[in-house]
Amino acid sequence: MFTGIIEELAHIRHIRLLADSAQLSIEAHSILDGTQIGDSIAVNGVCLTVTSLASSEFTADIMLETLTCTTLKDLKPRAPVNLERAMTLQTRLGGHFVSGHIDGIGAITTIRQAGIAKVFEITAPPHIAGMIVPKGSIAVDGISLTVVSALPHSFTISLIPHTLSQTTLAHKPIGSTVNLETDILGKYVARFITPASHPVGTHQYESPGSMPHNTTHAKTQDPLTRDFLGKHGYL
Repeated sequence: MFTGIIEELAHIRHIRLLADSAQLSIEAHSILDGTQIGDSIAVNGVCLTVTSLASSEFTADIMLETLTCTTLKDLKPRAPVNLERAMTLQTRLGGHFVSGHIDGIGAITTIRQAGIAKVFEITAPPHIAGMIVPKGSIAVDGISLTVVSALPHSFTISLIPHTLSQTTLAHKPIGSTVNLETDILGKYVARFITPASHPVGTHQYESPGSMPHNTTHAKTQDPLTRDFLGKHGYL
């Protein structure tokens, strides 16, 4: 788990693309303090495992599923990347709960100045757009951000100068793609309020990485309505 508070803006030293996988070598400094082989580091919001360490770099393997569903496949040497180590029980939770499991890819469509901040509009695939709410949380390239507005096919975020200076968004022009991860709490709520017409265990949730079909349980689920909550003592 991560918080979405970026610890270091680092750079790709080398990327080795294979037929169905890849290996990243990332030049880093402060992020390596206390890091060990096997630790998790979010790279542009993607949870990766450290496979080797040196004094100023680490490497991580990327499997085919991750290459397919994220922007990591588009990285080039010297490209900037956001880095964050996995949170600990002593970590200040300054952002929100971020799993490092990307839901999909968006694209920056507009960037405008609004006072001291810059407002980005980013497209979102349908299964992601439906999970985004105004003033809710979203991770963009691993950065914990607050949604300004939620539109049918996009959303907006506003970044203060500090966030821009410490993350990759300062280097991304209009048309750039970004990794998107919606609020994990919202995903579970959406799953719990699945209409009763869908049997539990057989409903196929639209989000990538959803649970596979399971036809061994045919029990239906009551919809999570106000009447249901009142009946069970929650109201």
